[in-house]
Amino acid sequence: MRKDSFRRVTSSHSTEPRHICVVLLSGLGDVIHGLPVVNALRDSIEGLRITWVTEPMPSAILQGHPSVDRVVVYRKSDGLRGLRRLREDLIDAGPFDATINFNVYLKSIWPVLLSRSRRRIGFDRARTFEGVWVASNDRIPPQSVAHTADMFLEFAAHLGIDVPNPAWRLTLSEHERHSRSPEGQPVATVIPASASYKKDWVTSRWTEVVNALAGDFGFRVVIAGGPGAREQAIGREILSAARYKPEWGMGDSVRRLAGIIAGSNLVIAPDTGPVHIARALGVPVIGIYGHTNPWRVGPWRAYQDLWVDHYTAGEPDPSNRTPRWDVMPGITTAEVLSRVEVAVERYHVDARRSAANS
Repeated sequence: MRKDSFRRVTSSHSTEPRHICVVLLSGLGDVIHGLPVVNALRDSIEGLRITWVTEPMPSAILQGHPSVDRVVVYRKSDGLRGLRRLREDLIDAGPFDATINFNVYLKSIWPVLLSRSRRRIGFDRARTFEGVWVASNDRIPPQSVAHTADMFLEFAAHLGIDVPNPAWRLTLSEHERHSRSPEGQPVATVIPASASYKKDWVTSRWTEVVNALAGDFGFRVVIAGGPGAREQAIGREILSAARYKPEWGMGDSVRRLAGIIAGSNLVIAPDTGPVHIARALGVPVIGIYGHTNPWRVGPWRAYQDLWVDHYTAGEPDPSNRTPRWDVMPGITTAEVLSRVEVAVERYHVDARRSAANS
């Protein structure tokens, strides 16, 4: 990034090291989508410091990230107490030359304003909700709604930064990475539930997939996911019914989940955050979509040949946000297993490999 572009990002009167506040609260998937922009900022602006405001659940994935100097956790559920803590943390972390708001909903207004940045960059009015655009005084040009990661890259373009080779740089220690079988047996991780039941597939069919992965394809199968009671119950039901018992990997640690994915040869999941961890780590992922649009929320620019897509009718349209109700039950076990065959043939997931953390 040229010096003149650098000055456009920050206060023209400051001679101190530049400091940007990133506001990206949403879920795990959106946080993963924000990393290529943050990495590009770090690479392009000499001496830049980055503070990232996020929510509790995805915050752990940012700990120790080479492009993030400080993580501020906003606990929205704590109400006024959470806002007071957020204000104190931002005062302690600041001052900031600019704030970038990747979010489009009301909850992001508070960290944007409490950052006290003179320059507050956000989406245009048409793509925001609940008056969020008012909190910004520098808005990126209007565009059509696209894949979340593509929309985030618009911020880099707005700041004069090219991102020809997006990078995520998820940092996991060897201890955090899930160990593979010493015999080189390939690992398939199944994530059977999302945070919303609307996106989930039929539990009994997951059991059929687990049995086929182990019995027909020779995978060592791990069942993984979040700590929610519904997710855990689905996992337990699959574990109980499966003929070939999968390894239990469900829990409350995002970093443990990322380590399991990093140690996998293949991931299978509905629309949920771990899909994007797999994409960032270069692990082939079979996404199962019916309720949500994979062209907007699926693995970004990758593994489209592995999607089971019951959402798209006609030409792909990433701007379509409309949920499709009661579509997920129409997806068959055979369709998912056909994508496993594609993964084996095209991505060689039956061979021992190391996930590429690009």
